[in-house]
Amino acid sequence: MAITDNGPNPNVFDIETETKANENYRTVAWSGKYLQVTLMSIPVGKDIGLEVHHDTDQFLRIDAGKGKVQMGPAEDQLTTEQEVSDGWSIQVPAGTWHNVTNTGDEPLQLYTIYAPVHHAAGVVHTDFEDAEKQEEAGQDEPPAWSIQPDDTTPDEKA
Repeated sequence: MAITDNGPNPNVFDIETETKANENYRTVAWSGKYLQVTLMSIPVGKDIGLEVHHDTDQFLRIDAGKGKVQMGPAEDQLTTEQEVSDGWSIQVPAGTWHNVTNTGDEPLQLYTIYAPVHHAAGVVHTDFEDAEKQEEAGQDEPPAWSIQPDDTTPDEKA
């Protein structure tokens, strides 16, 4: 991959090419003061994991593969369900439970934009288990230069 998270400095890259080339579960591509861009690759039959970000809006765009998105007000109330594929976008308001599952026969390649910044600058999670381990160890905190809400509610996972 040809990208490096250069922090809150100007950055330009071909997001579609880099998203399709990304083989990691999550690669943070750029971290600004108010938002963050990450690239994701979800293996066949896997998902991002049912979760809610109470203080973070999220935008996702599918660049390759196909999947199913589910969203709702509670982990047992996923009232929105939609099949998605290349070109589809997903908008997840803060406080909304959500999951994206790869239902195709190739990796689901997508990028996501978090506002505010949600992960450590430049962090790479090779797979879901690596992401969970780093988060639990406190190694995936937003950078000090990012602007965070005054009173944040921790994320939840199902």
